Amino acid sequence: MKVCGVELKGNDAVICLISLTDGLYNLHECRVKKLSIIDAHDGEYLKKFQFDFIQLMNDYQIEHVVIRERMTKGKFAGGFAGFKLESAIQLAQELNVTLLPSSRVKEILKKSPVTMSFKETGLKQFQEQAFMTGFAYLDSL
Repeated sequence: MKVCGVELKGNDAVICLISLTDGLYNLHECRVKKLSIIDAHDGEYLKKFQFDFIQLMNDYQIEHVVIRERMTKGKFAGGFAGFKLESAIQLAQELNVTLLPSSRVKEILKKSPVTMSFKETGLKQFQEQAFMTGFAYLDSL
C-alpha cells in the first residue's frame, strides 16, 4: 500500500510518500516536499490547495492519506490555517484519509521502532513527523 504521511504546520502541508510491499518499506521521490497556501482566509486559495493536493496524490497513485492529528487545546494546539488545510484534505471525495493522533503514533513506534536513523532516509529534517506518521500507519495495518 502506498500512503502519504502529512504533518500540518502553519500554512504548510509537509508530506512524505511511503509504501509497504512484502514487508519492505519504500520511500518515494516526490516533486514537492510540502504544499503551502498563501492566504488561508481566502476560499479560492483553499480550493486551489485542495485541487493541487488531490492532483499530487493522483499523480503518485497514493492509496491513502494519513494526517498527523493536532491538538485542539493547550500549549501545542494547532492554528486555524492548519485546521482549514486538514478540512480541505478530508473533504476531498477522491481521497481516503485517516487522522492519526500523535499518542497513537508514539504507541506504534514504541512497539515497532524505525530500525535506521532518520538521516539515512534521505528526507529533509522537516519531513520527519510526516515520515513517522506514514510509517506508523503502515505498521498498524
